[in-house]
Amino acid sequence: MADPSRQRMQRYEAWMPYASWISLGEGGTPCTSIPALADQQRVRAIYIKNEGLNPSGSHKDRTNCLVVTRALDIGATGVVAASSGNGGASLALYAAAAGLPCRIVVTPALSPIFRRAITVTGAEIIEVSDSLDRWRRVADMSKSAGWFAATNYLDPPVGSNHFGLQGLKTIAYEMFEEFGPDLVDVIVVPTSRGDLIWGIHEGFRDLAGLGLTRVLPRLYAVEPFARISEVLAGAPVTGSFPGTTALASIGGSTVTYQAVAAIRASRGGAVVVDDQAVARDQERLARQGCFAESSSAAGLSAVDRLRAQDRVSSEETVALIVTSTGYKDTPPGEAWS
Repeated sequence: MADPSRQRMQRYEAWMPYASWISLGEGGTPCTSIPALADQQRVRAIYIKNEGLNPSGSHKDRTNCLVVTRALDIGATGVVAASSGNGGASLALYAAAAGLPCRIVVTPALSPIFRRAITVTGAEIIEVSDSLDRWRRVADMSKSAGWFAATNYLDPPVGSNHFGLQGLKTIAYEMFEEFGPDLVDVIVVPTSRGDLIWGIHEGFRDLAGLGLTRVLPRLYAVEPFARISEVLAGAPVTGSFPGTTALASIGGSTVTYQAVAAIRASRGGAVVVDDQAVARDQERLARQGCFAESSSAAGLSAVDRLRAQDRVSSEETVALIVTSTGYKDTPPGEAWS
């Protein structure tokens, strides 16, 4: 009988920093054609790469399987992350599987759904006042107490743990295996500080370096208020770009260099969407069989904007990266105790 793990991320072991790792069955997520959405958006085809089908319900599993493995390898005290939800829930799950202590540093804005997902694994939540305080706490723990940091702790930020980020390249590898050298024309990526968009671009660069593909997809970052858009227009990448949004998973006021570099190298761009449009498009996706976290549904809203601005043509094929399942969303207007 075939080893099921070989159908998932494990089959790319030769391209990863470890040949084996703490695995819960991450990767191998489907990329499904949705003809009705393509008709609505007036493009050749739309595909949904559904990362919500990973073990913890998000693409973060592709990173944290490697982060936890690295922490074990170096004998770390435990693993720690600053998180708004998905990353912390994922790290807590993999740390539990590895038998490692885990601490997740959060703000009071963390939803009860994510609190439960983290604490049920035995991980500890540390609450601080704001996002920058999260980074300071992670820095203290990693520098003085031997905890291995899964996420950024520098200001300006430089992205998450480099061992873990290698796992995000496997999204590109899977898409190449599915579509072949022609790939898709455009990939739309919900983006906060850009770990995912950088990882996808690096994966396609690996493939191009082997001569397997010549034309790389254009990558568009989806953001709830202008950050990367401002940097692409000339603002300093080290600047602060505050804004408010209900899309917590792609919030934040900072930009990383690698996100901007990946977008520019792919000849892509950034798209600002609003919360109201995303709420509508979450329903549109669900009615086509994909219940996406609201921050993930922002990708469909971005296609609307890209078509209206003629940045995507009717002859092009588009892939939406759905980063997380909608079962993680707090229902709008609902009180929690």
